[in-house]
Amino acid sequence: MTTKSAAPQARTNENAIPTVELVRRELAVARFAFDSGRTRSLTWRTTQLEGLLRLIDENEGRINTAIEADLGRGSMATFMADIAPVRHEIRHTLKHLERWAAPTTVPLRAAQMPGKAWVTPEPKGVVLVIGAWNFPVLLTLHPLVSALAAGNAAIVKPSELSPATAELLAELLPRYVDPNAVRVLQGDATLSSALVTERFDHVFFTGSTTVGRAILEASAKHLTPVTLELGGKSPVIVAKDADIVVAARRIAWAKAVNGGQACIAPDYVLVEESVRAALVERLLKELPRAAGLDSTRIVNDRHLDRLESLLDGHGGERFGGQINRQSRTITPAVITDPDPSSQLMQEEIFGPILPIITVRDIEEAVAFVNGRPKPLALYLFTESRTTECAVTKATSSGSIGINHLMYQLLVPELPFGGIGESGTGSYHGKNGFDTFSHHKSVLRKPSALDLSFAYPPYGKLTTRVFRRLMG
Repeated sequence: MTTKSAAPQARTNENAIPTVELVRRELAVARFAFDSGRTRSLTWRTTQLEGLLRLIDENEGRINTAIEADLGRGSMATFMADIAPVRHEIRHTLKHLERWAAPTTVPLRAAQMPGKAWVTPEPKGVVLVIGAWNFPVLLTLHPLVSALAAGNAAIVKPSELSPATAELLAELLPRYVDPNAVRVLQGDATLSSALVTERFDHVFFTGSTTVGRAILEASAKHLTPVTLELGGKSPVIVAKDADIVVAARRIAWAKAVNGGQACIAPDYVLVEESVRAALVERLLKELPRAAGLDSTRIVNDRHLDRLESLLDGHGGERFGGQINRQSRTITPAVITDPDPSSQLMQEEIFGPILPIITVRDIEEAVAFVNGRPKPLALYLFTESRTTECAVTKATSSGSIGINHLMYQLLVPELPFGGIGESGTGSYHGKNGFDTFSHHKSVLRKPSALDLSFAYPPYGKLTTRVFRRLMG
């Protein structure tokens, strides 16, 4: 079906338009594009994904510059964190899209024969993607890849806390993808609040648990399905049989990524007491080394103040944690055996502060984890398959990494998402396609063979036959 699309609306005077009116205007444009039917075709979907790939390939330098302006992060770190994963996700999706979008036949039992049944994925409609500032390209474009692959139109709101990247995405996206079907809006929390009060067909949010709750509550008004990619205090359990040198190096590397401002960063360490001293000694060497390779700064003064407050009142012993307000950086801090009830151990740290808590054994570590909200990620260092199996079975988390950290994010076949307070729903690869699709059930039966005994009243023979077939 071919339908004339609405012309892109002028954006030159957006600041003069009331927020609610702006949101409704943009939503109407996206809805018109979806209702035209063009987003449903595989050709359109493929074209959008190829456009996103060109956006990344042709503007890598500008992306590096924008993220450096926002976060101070270097180009290689941005390549590994924002550019390469999005590029890989697009290529993976293009490779498998035709198969994902194809109907799946479902077998029928004898009682339902003759006939044919299948499930067909269809786009949900107009979706809302609210990105996050800490990986401003990855966490904005990654879900958009899945939304477009599923055939949806989208309104995209990049984070206002990474303004240079938000401005770049607002400039580039209309040039590389359908400008009516993908609308980009910039603004603060006022805009986000106005967006989630409107009727979308799916809302995808990456950010804090507090904001996630508010979005879920607002979306409930329209019974809009919501995917929440939140955070949480992701623990690391270090068993006494772990390779301490490798564990310390990998924990330090993961804690240093993006200045510790990552939702799946290690938040705290639970270590068996027999190897506690060795691990602390090694971490005090590895953390400064890893931090020296990452130039990311704390995103703003408010977050710096929050991290500074976590460095006091925890009841543990502190190593490091010097603050430079001019550069908005903190040297890595290790806090040994803080009070579990302290603010440090109650809220997600999201910075280069690493508490280390001593436990008697793995059972105590598991009990500590299970006594708190379910984390987005859990990490375990052990050489024992028995310990690995025990921890995996006894705990619940969005994902588990064994003997390394954060790499589960890079496997498109693995669903990425949280559980409980760390999030709801998942994406990446086919899981992302499914998240933004409605899987519609279809049953077709022939008009022929419409036998009268299939309808009531049922005689004794028919009753016996039906009870055997359907029971």
